[in-house]
Amino acid sequence: MNSGFPERRNRAIVKDVLIVDDEKDIRELLELSLLRMGLGADTAGSLAEARSRLENANYRLCLTDMRLPDGNGLDLVEHIQRHRPNLPVAVITAFGSIETAIRALKLGAFDFVTKPIELHALRGLVHHALKLQPPGVPKMVSDDINSNWRGLVGRSSVMVSLRAFIEKFARNQAPVFIHGESGTGKEVIARLIHNLGARDAGPFVPVNCGAIPPELMESEFFGYCKGSFTGASSDKAGLFQAANGGTLFLDELADLPLSMQVKLLRVIQERAVRPVGAQAEQPIDVRILSASHRDLVKLVSENRFRQDLYFRVNVLTLHVPPLRKRLEDIPDLVGHLLARLAERNGGPVHTLSPGALSALQQYHFPGNVRELENLLERACALAENVEITAQDIGINHAAASNQPPMSTTPAEEEAAEAFADMEEISDDERTQVFKALDETRWNRTAAARKLGMTLRQLRYRLQKWGVE
Repeated sequence: MNSGFPERRNRAIVKDVLIVDDEKDIRELLELSLLRMGLGADTAGSLAEARSRLENANYRLCLTDMRLPDGNGLDLVEHIQRHRPNLPVAVITAFGSIETAIRALKLGAFDFVTKPIELHALRGLVHHALKLQPPGVPKMVSDDINSNWRGLVGRSSVMVSLRAFIEKFARNQAPVFIHGESGTGKEVIARLIHNLGARDAGPFVPVNCGAIPPELMESEFFGYCKGSFTGASSDKAGLFQAANGGTLFLDELADLPLSMQVKLLRVIQERAVRPVGAQAEQPIDVRILSASHRDLVKLVSENRFRQDLYFRVNVLTLHVPPLRKRLEDIPDLVGHLLARLAERNGGPVHTLSPGALSALQQYHFPGNVRELENLLERACALAENVEITAQDIGINHAAASNQPPMSTTPAEEEAAEAFADMEEISDDERTQVFKALDETRWNRTAAARKLGMTLRQLRYRLQKWGVE
């Protein structure tokens, strides 16, 4: 396959880090810092020189400044994504240029650091990046749906696509927002992103934001110092400190009150927390994954969720389909869940009669996979034999087949449509999109009609490319 680079004999050479910056002092400082970490580095002062370096060797990490004399860091991120998709690339941005860093993350950058570069931040970034598999050897998982995927079961096309994006998102440090109905397995997906990524050796800390009383949120999230309030008899680390070096999963993010949203936004921006009663902030190294079954866009429009926080946590998005949209996965899910129930309860592995399986495949599962598991657990307890019947399941076959499908909200339809389009966007299509926009003077409705796509599909592409 043509990679876009000419073949060279010394292409097999693998080096540690490529540093790209037009300032000689910065290049030398980074090279010295990496040397102290036991790593070698090549340097380049321009985009053209960086591309030349990439032609002659493979690297385990690329660090690039955003401002280059013949382009910018985003150009290099896109170049590497096209020709070296397994090479992690991190961008160096000026303080206060977080929006630019987010654009880089959306384009596929592994992570970012801000100037002036702090040594602990650089060390953390390099540590996580070099834990990924070397270029050309992606970290893969087994196709066995009952083993490495740890509960994310199903052979439907939508689940195959979902697993592909989980693997892709696991290879960077960008925040991921997981949207889906209750019971669809959002925490399972968050754990997979953590386990397949560079932070797998670190802690995974799940938090249900709706389960913490508002008056305790700050101390629970950020910790507190001894004597900071009545009853604080000793220092206590918060959830962010507990997740240091790993992943913090904020489930039901929409349940956070506005006052806490402001504080969470600052932590994400500054990558530091201040415990209650402390005088100074403490740096943290945490990847944020979040989820909700509620429509955050609608909440933003109603001023019940901060727009700036929404953009921070929604750098990458995964939509989890409801079970009624993938009923063909029922047999695999049933086999997986029955085996898990038998292991948990110490009993035999039950099977389903054809009638029981048919009833399940015609039901619409408002409670999704969680409801399916509850139905099977009850059936295992009620069944007189190892084989579970439709009567044990408790679903009337005729009633289930006549049940009307549950309605979906416009936001769910948009998310599902965008998810279906994710793997279809090519560089040629991007050129066609911008050409159509120019020809219609950026009338999006007219451009979408000209391109033969819906307005939602066009909006998704523009959002993916960071175009407002």
